Amino acid sequence: MQGLRYLLVASVALPLAIAAWLWFTMLSPFTYDRPDHLPEVDEGPHSVFVYGTLRLSLVRWIVMGRAGESEPAVLEGFRREGLDLVEAPGEQVTGEVIVVSADELERLDRYERLGIRYARVTKQLADGRSVWVYRRLADEDVSIEALLEADG
Repeated sequence: MQGLRYLLVASVALPLAIAAWLWFTMLSPFTYDRPDHLPEVDEGPHSVFVYGTLRLSLVRWIVMGRAGESEPAVLEGFRREGLDLVEAPGEQVTGEVIVVSADELERLDRYERLGIRYARVTKQLADGRSVWVYRRLADEDVSIEALLEADG
């Protein structure tokens, strides 16, 4: 009987703990302060090329409040390396494009820790569309300004 009680408590506590962790790390205003030097987000819609965890509709639902529709896309001249894209002529990265509102883009910025872990830059896809792409910031080697200048 004691074991059944522990199992019942664990089956309730574990999902609550996971939900609290997801909220705290992805949505909480306590874990991210948008750096002051970043420009305000313009009104949407915004097209965003996603190539990692944001390809998963469940992750988008948790981060943005909806999964949204996505469509396959290709970014040429880059390859995936860990959590980032690096320039690689002749190579390409397959991903997806999602269209989001200004509020949803701000939520994506919080998830990606814009200005701290990632910069959001404009790139052109193989089909000619212009999209936002999150590029990883190096710890000390690359400033946001240098990354934005290199991306034009």
